[in-house]
Amino acid sequence: MYEDLRWFGFDWQEGPDVSGPFAPYSQSERMDFYRAAFSQLKVSGTIYPCTCSRQDVLRSVGAPHAGEDEPIYPGTCRPGAKSSKSTAIPPQVQNEQAQVNWRFRVQDGEAIEFVDGHFGPHGLIAGKDFGDFVIWRHDDIPAYQLAVVVDDAAMRITEVVRGEDLLRSTARQILIYRALGLEPPKFYHCPLLCDESGQRLAKRHDALSLRTLRERGLTPEQLRSDWVRF
Repeated sequence: MYEDLRWFGFDWQEGPDVSGPFAPYSQSERMDFYRAAFSQLKVSGTIYPCTCSRQDVLRSVGAPHAGEDEPIYPGTCRPGAKSSKSTAIPPQVQNEQAQVNWRFRVQDGEAIEFVDGHFGPHGLIAGKDFGDFVIWRHDDIPAYQLAVVVDDAAMRITEVVRGEDLLRSTARQILIYRALGLEPPKFYHCPLLCDESGQRLAKRHDALSLRTLRERGLTPEQLRSDWVRF
C-alpha cells in the first residue's frame, strides 16, 4: 500500500514507515491508550455490556439496516430496558462466560450537528439515524469508533478527510469526543469513487485497484488527468 501511494505521488511527514512525534502508529502497539479511554467511559457510565451478536440485532424487530452501516440497536441489553439481559452480566464478566461487547449509550432524540467541509451543515438524530454502538469488542479489541477518536486526539489531528459513507460515524465519534472531554477535529467527507454501474469502489466488491492499473502500464499522470476534482 505504501509503495502504491508513493508511486501515485502521495507523500507524508509521519507514520509507521517514517516515524514521528506521536509514535507508535500501529494500532496493535497503542492498546494502553484505548484501554485508558475505555476505562474512562466505563467509570462515567456512558457504556454498558451487551451480549447481542450482530445477527441478534439484525433479527430483532425494529432494527433497520441502512446499507453497509451498522444496524440500529434495539436496546435489548440497555440498562433499564424491559427485555434487558445486562442485569445478569456483571461488568467484570470474562469472555469465556459470555460474548460481551460494550456499547455506547446514545440519548434518543438528540440531534448531533456539525458543519462538513463538503456537504455543509449536517445533522443526525440519535436513536433514529444511528443507535447504541459498539466501542469495545468481545475479542478484547477496541472498535473502530473508539480507536480513531483516541488516535486522532492523541496525534492532534485537526482535520479529517474521508468518504461520505462515514457521515454517520462522524456523529458517533463526536459523542465519544464529548464523553472523553476532547475537542473534535473538522471533517470533510468526499463523494465516493464509483464504477460504471454506480457501485462504490471497494475491496469487498473486487474493484479495480491502483496496483492493477499500475501493472497495466498506466502512469500517475494519466490517472490524475482522468479524475474529476470535486
